Amino acid sequence: MSIPLKKADILLPKNADMTKWAVVACDQYTSEPKYWEEVEKIVGDEPSTLKITLPEIYLEKENVSERITKINQEMKKLLNDGFFKVLEDSLIYLERTGADGKVRKGLIGKVDLEDYSYEKGSQTLIRATEGTVLERIPPRVKVRENAELELPHVMLLIDDEKKEIIEDLTNKVEEKDVVYDFDLMQNGGHVKGYKVPDELIDGIFTKMEKLADKDNFEKKYDVQGKGVLLFSVGDGNHSLATAKACYENLKKTMSKEEYENHPARYALVEIVNLHSDALEFEPIHRVVFGVKPEKMIEELEKYYNISREAGSGQKIVYVYKGKEETIYITNPTSNLPVGSLQKFIDEYIKNYGGKVDYIHGDDVTRALGSEEGNIGFLLERMEKTDLFKTVILDGALPRKTFSMGHSYDKRYYLEARKIR
Repeated sequence: MSIPLKKADILLPKNADMTKWAVVACDQYTSEPKYWEEVEKIVGDEPSTLKITLPEIYLEKENVSERITKINQEMKKLLNDGFFKVLEDSLIYLERTGADGKVRKGLIGKVDLEDYSYEKGSQTLIRATEGTVLERIPPRVKVRENAELELPHVMLLIDDEKKEIIEDLTNKVEEKDVVYDFDLMQNGGHVKGYKVPDELIDGIFTKMEKLADKDNFEKKYDVQGKGVLLFSVGDGNHSLATAKACYENLKKTMSKEEYENHPARYALVEIVNLHSDALEFEPIHRVVFGVKPEKMIEELEKYYNISREAGSGQKIVYVYKGKEETIYITNPTSNLPVGSLQKFIDEYIKNYGGKVDYIHGDDVTRALGSEEGNIGFLLERMEKTDLFKTVILDGALPRKTFSMGHSYDKRYYLEARKIR
């Protein structure tokens, strides 16, 4: 079977302060403006991905159109000034050392968006792991539709329990292959990238083709009549969905020959093995802003049968005004606690108002949840080994079910690719 991963023309700065160049994914720290203010101070006047991406904390601000125009102008300027070098027809193998010292290994290439769908129940080779919020796509399309470049924070997972594909590259690349090697700002750890030697690439693709073999797939997951799932979106699903939406819009304006060969047909991504020791699933908590916490808990107890007896149902911890309690839902509406909670939160906001944000980290959730007019909900993490089987059998998980590591462990914008 042909796989969606391809070699790409990858752009990297020729000569820049790489620590200032690389900035964490735009969907992080969405309730912490001080983080982004600090990044602006660090970057100053230097070239930086901060200036060619849009942190989502600014996505609903009045001046967002102006920001997007500036982003597009900065991209043009970098391209016109010959700022980038091109690694033609390449893959990059990278090692990301986190703040905890663990090393996450990844592979950068482009994937064919014809093989991706975020529709629930889709049977494509690349699938969303959790629900895609369709109304989140149009504002992001505005950022991408006229952009000359894409910078990926999309992370796709493969289920390679033998660790034969990505991890196998560790002892095969050499110092002469290094294309970047530097510390990341704001507690992001360190990243080192190697251009994968040409003679290794066929072997990578062959091993991935084995993972995508239908007989192997059906035996591995004990399923029949299901489409092969090769890549599961671990991070950046709305970013990938935006790339798909822009490509589909372009297709309407082009002949088949034009769109089949257009660079926007592909998206640059990082592939990571689900079984990486450095990949830890963290829960994504909820904080609801602008509500009366007592009223919300009162309504939750009407919505579900709630017990305070340990182990009697799906566990949820809530915190407000410094008060913290554990409850158990004994008649859940979802297979996972996060699904049951999300259903209630959506219903509550629809009826009574308020706004929900998705928060990484227990301490931040407790701090924000304790502020006046807020309430925080803390959840336990799901087991990562359940991921592929659940997506294959049930379709997408509830949105924001899990996160891979802390905010500072997320992908940093670093590599770029031309999409126009």
